[in-house]
Amino acid sequence: MAQHSTSQVASSQKALMLEMKSLQEEPVEGFKITLVDEADMYNWEVAIFGPPNTHYEGGYFKARIKFPIDYPYSPPAFRFLTKMWHPNIYENGDVCISILHPPVDDPQSGELPSERWNPTQNVRTILLSVISLLNEPNTFSPANVDASVMYRKWRDSKGKEREYGEIIRKQVLATKADADRDGVKVPTTLAEYCVRTRAPAPDEGSDLLYDDYYDDDDLEDEDDCCYAEDDSGNEES
Repeated sequence: MAQHSTSQVASSQKALMLEMKSLQEEPVEGFKITLVDEADMYNWEVAIFGPPNTHYEGGYFKARIKFPIDYPYSPPAFRFLTKMWHPNIYENGDVCISILHPPVDDPQSGELPSERWNPTQNVRTILLSVISLLNEPNTFSPANVDASVMYRKWRDSKGKEREYGEIIRKQVLATKADADRDGVKVPTTLAEYCVRTRAPAPDEGSDLLYDDYYDDDDLEDEDDCCYAEDDSGNEES
C-alpha cells in the first residue's frame, strides 16, 4: 500500500464502512455479507442463497469481493468460491458482468462505457446485478462457452433439454454440506427468501434473511448489467 496516499486509503475505507453499515441495516434479500478478516475492509465474503423457482433453488454459494485501494473510482472483483456452471462465470469463479468492468472505451467488447463501472455504483447494485445474471444469463458474450450453448438448448427446447439444469442441480446439492457446516438454513420458498425482519444487533442473527426494501421500479433502473434482454426466465418448466 506504500504507493497509495494515506488520504486515498482513508477515503476508500470510509466508503466501504458506510456501505457495510447500509447493508447491515437494509440487507439485500438472498445475501449475507461478512468481512473475511475484521482488520481488512477490502475483502468481503458473500453467501448467496439460490433464488426459489430457478435452477439454483436451495443452493448456498460462497463468493469473495475484493476492493481496490481507489474504490469507488475503480470496480471491485467478484469471484465465486463455489463451483458454478453458468454462461457468465469463468472456470476460476470470476464473474463476467459489465458493471464490474472499468469504464474504458473498448469497441471490441460490445459494451458501452455507460454500461460499465462508475463511482455511483456500489455493492448493493453489484449484488442485484449478480442475482439477475444468475436468473438471466447473457449468451452473447459468454465466459463459459459450453455452459452458454447448453443454456440455449435448455431455453430453446422450453426445458426438454435437461443437461444444463442437471449439472446445476448437482452443484446445488453439493453446497448442502457447506450450509450444514456453517449452520445455515437455506430458504427454499419465496416466503422464506423474501422474509422481512428487523436488522439484528451486530453480534446476533447472522443467519437470518432480509428483504432489502427496494421497489420493483428500482430493478427496472438497473441497466448496467450485461445480461441479454431476450434470455428471459430461468424458471424450470
